[in-house]
Amino acid sequence: MFLAIMLFYSVNAYCVAPPPEQISAWRTAAAHGNAGAQNNLGLIYSSGKGVTRDYAEAMKWYKLAAAQGHAGAQNNLGIIYMDGQGVPQNVGEALKWFRQAATKGDQEAQVNLGIMYSDGQGVGKDHAEAMKWFRLSASQGNADAQNNIGWMYHEGIWVSRDYEEAMKWFMLAAGQGHEMAQFNIGEMYENGQGVWQDISMAKAWYKKACDNGSQDGCSGFQRLKAAGY
Repeated sequence: MFLAIMLFYSVNAYCVAPPPEQISAWRTAAAHGNAGAQNNLGLIYSSGKGVTRDYAEAMKWYKLAAAQGHAGAQNNLGIIYMDGQGVPQNVGEALKWFRQAATKGDQEAQVNLGIMYSDGQGVGKDHAEAMKWFRLSASQGNADAQNNIGWMYHEGIWVSRDYEEAMKWFMLAAGQGHEMAQFNIGEMYENGQGVWQDISMAKAWYKKACDNGSQDGCSGFQRLKAAGY
């Protein structure tokens, strides 16, 4: 099973709750119109870190920040509309916000817009346009975009199938700890795609993916280990 990112980039919420004094400072700054602070409040209300999760409150702060042109907030609004978080799902509205943020150079929005074109959600399916946005994001070092480009070369979607080019992009993403790319490299070594078949290398890459949270990586590692590799 070859893995590509075909899910929307999650809201970049906090892994741990910010301290109360930080939240208080954001509230003060947001009340004075600071777009970054408004977006941060949206993030904590989206994630429920440090406050009770409240999508309506998150939407309020994202919209205030987005109205000032904050690209991150615009991308986050797109995610809320795409996922139907506290609002009815609205693919057209999601597309609008992703496009606004992507054209400002937001790398996460560029991935999301590329996915919309790749999947034909809210627009006609257009793999050339998807690749364009993935490349723009990848040029900023976005690992999801790099993995997606690798996937397109691996599958021969819009471009000629090229395993060596696919491996190049997977390696870039994997170097940033991207577990799907690490799993994909493992599969390429196991199957001898673009590289000499090397089961030991496949096992090592599956282990890396597993260590980074990939259940597919764990399954691949255990399968090869049980086979005596």
